[in-house]
Amino acid sequence: MQPLLGLFREVGRASLLTLQAIFFLIKAPPKLRHFINQFVYIAAETAPVVIITSLFTGGVIALQTYSTFHRFNAEYLIGAVVAISVGRELGPVLTALMVVARVGSAMTASIGTMRITQQIDALEVMAVNPVRYLITPRLFAATLGLPMLTLLSNVAGIFGGWFVATKLFRVNDYLYWQKMIDLTEFYDILGGLYKALFFGFILAAVSCYYGFYTSGGTEGVGRATTNSVVTSSMLILISDYFLTALIF
Repeated sequence: MQPLLGLFREVGRASLLTLQAIFFLIKAPPKLRHFINQFVYIAAETAPVVIITSLFTGGVIALQTYSTFHRFNAEYLIGAVVAISVGRELGPVLTALMVVARVGSAMTASIGTMRITQQIDALEVMAVNPVRYLITPRLFAATLGLPMLTLLSNVAGIFGGWFVATKLFRVNDYLYWQKMIDLTEFYDILGGLYKALFFGFILAAVSCYYGFYTSGGTEGVGRATTNSVVTSSMLILISDYFLTALIF
């Protein structure tokens, strides 16, 4: 019973913190430069990692599907399979997991370090609301940045599949693109962007929560960072199932 009550307490505290951050976004938005700084770090600086990961992911999909499609002389469908797989699932999910690994952990460590060194207390003494100053820009930047990174991921994945299919397996270049256009619907890509929007919100909310309530000195920062990455990754994968059922 005690662990269950502890879980409810943590969920309630995280929800209240997130609602405060949303409230300040609407009622008293932080300065634009704070948002831009976070957006550059979350989206722009993470783009190379996402592109490389997705490039090889698209190549792996083409590599795995070629042998099966070749038996039925349907190699020209590889482009459609890559586009739909990356657009619906692998693009948003892998992008979110890469952002969690690179940015989510850094968010928790940064805010957690501020907590244990009493910098957050100093902000409160100077009449600066720490939720508005620290959490709202990160939450907003991650929610907007992840769909943009997912678009880059989709493009990189499609070109990775194209390279493997057409250059290594000699699939007809025109059929690769044409069948992808014929069989891939706009909503396949749009649905993935809806997911990315939600994933960005989740990872920022969880990462900021664990950082904001860090305790236990430097050891506590490491523990909070680990918990943040594990919890964010689990919530992304769990919510992916329900979002897929709801959207598609």
